[in-house]
Amino acid sequence: MSLPPERLTEPEIRAALADLPGWSLQDGKLQRRFEFSDFVEAFGFMSAAALCAERTNHHPDWRNAYRKVWVELVTHERNGVTALDLSLAAEMSRLALGRAT
Repeated sequence: MSLPPERLTEPEIRAALADLPGWSLQDGKLQRRFEFSDFVEAFGFMSAAALCAERTNHHPDWRNAYRKVWVELVTHERNGVTALDLSLAAEMSRLALGRAT
């Protein structure tokens, strides 16, 4: 098994966040809250995001309450944010388009 990409520096992460509206860096993790029209939309988003995460073997820390989904992304093997996290954040944002309110 190969190691994930190198951990990014805070300036690198902050620069990348310019292309990821709604995401922030908190406690060394990328974080975002998505809000949908109802539970079915939220769960549909999570299902689609889970398939993307599984394809890359990089899984989010997340939780759901009715129509809201809170996401934290961090590469645990690198103890910080890597390109894997930025890529999954971008994919999750794309999946939420048209679903999120």
